[in-house]
Amino acid sequence: MPVKNSLAEMQPEISEWRHDFHRYPELRFDLPRTTARVVALLTEFGVDDIIEGVGTSGVVAVIKGRSTASGKVIGFRADMDALPITELAQHDYVSTESGKMHACGHDGHTSILLGAAKYLSETRNFDGTVVLAFQPAEEGGGGARAMVSDGLMDRWDIQEIYGLHNMPDLPVGTFAIRPGPLLAASDFFEVTVQGRGGHGAMPHSAKDTTLASAAIVMALQQIVAREVPALGAAVVSVTGIQTDTMAHNVIPGSAKLTGTARFLDLSIQQSVVKRMGEVIAGTAAVYGCEASFDYEYGVPVTENHHECTEYAIKAAKTVVGAQHVATDIDPLMGGEDFSEMLEERPGAFIFLGNGNSASLHHAEYNFNDDAIPAGCSWFVELAEQRMPT
Repeated sequence: MPVKNSLAEMQPEISEWRHDFHRYPELRFDLPRTTARVVALLTEFGVDDIIEGVGTSGVVAVIKGRSTASGKVIGFRADMDALPITELAQHDYVSTESGKMHACGHDGHTSILLGAAKYLSETRNFDGTVVLAFQPAEEGGGGARAMVSDGLMDRWDIQEIYGLHNMPDLPVGTFAIRPGPLLAASDFFEVTVQGRGGHGAMPHSAKDTTLASAAIVMALQQIVAREVPALGAAVVSVTGIQTDTMAHNVIPGSAKLTGTARFLDLSIQQSVVKRMGEVIAGTAAVYGCEASFDYEYGVPVTENHHECTEYAIKAAKTVVGAQHVATDIDPLMGGEDFSEMLEERPGAFIFLGNGNSASLHHAEYNFNDDAIPAGCSWFVELAEQRMPT
């Protein structure tokens, strides 16, 4: 594939950076070793400025082109945090931290952006400024929002923002993208069911929260099946149930359900959340119980701006050829907090093929180093094409 030759030559070096990040995964905002390594490499590359502690533990780096007369400022983002998963993959650089691993490829994303930073610092073949955002806490911690709230866009006058994410089962080093909604709004909920405990042999004297909870689980599924338009998109998944006792002969007096809801359309989100509250309360009442419903709005829809999507596609086609770039894929119901940045500035998010690997968030997942040159080259092409000298 026609990636930048020097970036292809740098692949072994960039891979070593990734393996180092992989061996020492860190979670959410607690990233002292990761950020220290990022800062050390950026310093070695000779970037123009490095700012630590943005959004608690984010790192921002600035690279100026041969000229900045255009006044253009383009932002690139990579996430740095790992997941609370015990690694089962077999390779030479497995996680040394029990219960922590890079199961989503953020070690690869960080290394790719570092590779692009090294190239851009050496060549500076653009007229403008590149701002690199190394983000903490993508995995449910609100890291993107933290960096935005700390002035990421305004302090550095970012005008456009771009990011990528690896994708298993997409051919390695290829790209996939679409304009408009790409990933879903990702929300979370808890339901607490209160009844009256009792003896398992005398259910008539109790108000059975287990039975009520089971009925609530089934009733929630009917909202999407029967109340969301057939061409709409929504997911309501109850992912956990816990009662106040696990004794074989005790009917529990309370139970808790946890779950997630995903949407691509705000109006559908509003309608479904309203109905969830009604269905939960009504179903619990049928079984003589009461239920509280706590709903947490998470990240919004990751919505690619149409014009910026075209820029992202052009860069990808330059890197790997048009035949290796899918430009109108179906949206996915996963969530991504890069959406918080896209709500502040126009930009685009693209998938980079990881080949035949385990799925994201799986204990046997591993980022594919063969995708590194294409990922680095995509960032570089965006800088050079959007800010030509």
